[in-house]
Amino acid sequence: MIKKGVFCIILGAVLIGCKAKKRATYSKKKSTEKVVKRTRTEPKAPKYEDNGYYALPADNGTFVRFTIHSVEEYIATFSEIAQMEMKAYGIPASITLAQGLLESGLGKGALALKTNNHFGIKCHKGWEGDRDYHDDDEKGECFRKYNHPMYSFRDHSIFLSSRSRYASLFELDTDDYRRWAKGLKQAGYATDRKYPQKLIALIERHRLYEYDVLDGSRKNVQESVEDAAGRLVYTVKKGDTLYSISRRHDVSVAALKELNRMEGNTISIGQELTIRPSRVHK
Repeated sequence: MIKKGVFCIILGAVLIGCKAKKRATYSKKKSTEKVVKRTRTEPKAPKYEDNGYYALPADNGTFVRFTIHSVEEYIATFSEIAQMEMKAYGIPASITLAQGLLESGLGKGALALKTNNHFGIKCHKGWEGDRDYHDDDEKGECFRKYNHPMYSFRDHSIFLSSRSRYASLFELDTDDYRRWAKGLKQAGYATDRKYPQKLIALIERHRLYEYDVLDGSRKNVQESVEDAAGRLVYTVKKGDTLYSISRRHDVSVAALKELNRMEGNTISIGQELTIRPSRVHK
């Protein structure tokens, strides 16, 4: 009986010790990783104000991570935003989508996933937004970071439209994706010699050029009309330049300026330009 009692006491002590050990082990186990519950959300459609200015929804400070499984899903997710940017800035939606696909690794690249930077835009001087570091041409380069991809698309538009080296691109029509692709390389957007061919291949393989069409017609294309005097007249739209108008109507810039008695190259939205002089003979 004594031996049995001693055995029970020892067994009880061991069991209590095991339980205590388990409790102690469990209590010390703490996660150092901050878990943030993220839900997949589709991009909110950017909105136009009454004055035509393209305003994005306010940034609420929450980082939204997108999980893209295919090229088709990428296009379905971001094509509307690319078209909105085309309306606002005149960059072909096909070019924006192709660059986004290429620079983001089809939406699956490490940089895109951790920064929502779909265009590989580096910090550059004067950037005051969020940033992250990633190995690219050099080790640990600084890249811009956005809480939502839509802000990356907007920054891409601003980046191209605000730098003089890309100015010649905006002389091109928005359906001229081939020259846009070549122009981006010539202006120094990428160091890859085959950059234009890669963009063009993406555009043609996935028919991205179809997104360069808005409301059943090309952007800023409005049929010139013949007035009562027989003149062919064109009304200037947002994004037009004398050069783009001259190409569209197969007339030289010099001829346009002479017909409209212009000394400079400045035109304004709503201005009527004579494309062909009156056919009415007095």
